[in-house]
Amino acid sequence: MGETSQQLFLQKGLGSMGWVTIVASLSVIVLLLAAWNDIATRLIPDCLSIAIAVLGATTRLMIGPTALSLSVAVALGVFAFLLFLHARGGLGGGDVKLAAAVCVGLPPAEVWRFIIVTSLAGGILAVLHLLGRLALRRSGASPPAPAGSSPLIRVLRTERWRIARGGPLSYGVAIACGGIWAILESRGF
Repeated sequence: MGETSQQLFLQKGLGSMGWVTIVASLSVIVLLLAAWNDIATRLIPDCLSIAIAVLGATTRLMIGPTALSLSVAVALGVFAFLLFLHARGGLGGGDVKLAAAVCVGLPPAEVWRFIIVTSLAGGILAVLHLLGRLALRRSGASPPAPAGSSPLIRVLRTERWRIARGGPLSYGVAIACGGIWAILESRGF
């Protein structure tokens, strides 16, 4: 039985709310939390990357140990390449760990889709970031929001403040977009 037919068999054998659906849902939630944390603090907690890797490894192990081994090998390759980019200042350490963790849960043939969607989302994010800088040059920067405001208002004002000062792009959002797309597509959603 091939990998795809095994996945379909396991999904159908466990009912409509099978383990694949549960793991995919949890993975999406964890990636959304990672994106939010990256926007709010420019940090992606290691526990979120670990959770994504464990959820992905669980899925791949249910298909078989060979599937898990291949995915881990590809994830290590992605990690090594992104670590090189991190050493050159191109990515943050949390971004590197999160992207590699996503790759653990993907079939090796699906990793390219994750990379493409992440790159496209990163490009869109970069354009929005640049447009934000342009808009802020015209309107002037505002200080971060006071501690008593709602979390969303604080994050938006802080983001505006970061953009005005040439702060880094929150690439965890692009990784989360690519990860969600790849996870849902590889699970047949």
